Amino acid sequence: MKDKLIIGRYLPLDSVLHRLDPRSKFLFVFLFIIVIFFSHDWLAYIWLGFVLYVFLRLGRIPLWFLLKGLLPLFVFLSLTLLMHLFLTKGGVRLFEWGIISIDSHGLQEGLLIVLRLSYIMIISTILTLTTSPLDLTDAFDRLFKPLRYLKIPVAALSMMMAIALRFIPTLMEELDKIINAQKSRGAAFASGSLMSRIKAFVPLFIPLFISAFQRAEELAIAMEVRGYDANAERTSYRRLEWQLQDTVALFCIIPIAAVSLTIRYII
Repeated sequence: MKDKLIIGRYLPLDSVLHRLDPRSKFLFVFLFIIVIFFSHDWLAYIWLGFVLYVFLRLGRIPLWFLLKGLLPLFVFLSLTLLMHLFLTKGGVRLFEWGIISIDSHGLQEGLLIVLRLSYIMIISTILTLTTSPLDLTDAFDRLFKPLRYLKIPVAALSMMMAIALRFIPTLMEELDKIINAQKSRGAAFASGSLMSRIKAFVPLFIPLFISAFQRAEELAIAMEVRGYDANAERTSYRRLEWQLQDTVALFCIIPIAAVSLTIRYII
């Protein structure tokens, strides 16, 4: 299980994306997600898909590795598509059986929404794969540091984000151990009907939640013993240096957005 989900994982490679400042990558991903929301068109999404493929090549991330790691999330995307198929009406009637009907507008909107969510997951996963959790935390802390004057606990939020990113692989490993233990006791997860498979996964969540709360309590006690204070002024051992390549990378969002919006509103 831990090898099938790549959310929160970091690949320590040497690539163009890995060498960029985490702040530039953080800002670029934020702006890119905004462009995705404004690009509700087939040609625009084809263009953005090509851009994402270029990012994969620059980050030296295999396409099959990314798709395999995001495969468990496609269940959620399938449910989103089904909701639009049956609830969004308009256009040409494609299928009708009793009170169930599927229209062309619902199919188109469902596919576009699935593409939008897929692109958001892909660009976010590329960010985590090419940036270590510590660098992401530092970038978050530096970018939102002015919010401290508004009494927003930026340092605490940064620490929460770092812990969450570190806990994802740990929980996946714990879930893998629980699944192997259940299989040794005769539990079947890959056979039977869909409902039986879903019911087989339900008993896994109780020990997983118990393990997560135990780890959280141990971590909290360890931080208290070491005198951690979220409100204290902190210094950083790692220093982020913004270079010319970071500025160039951030400004690349301008032609990407220009082409996408031109396709959406002009072509």
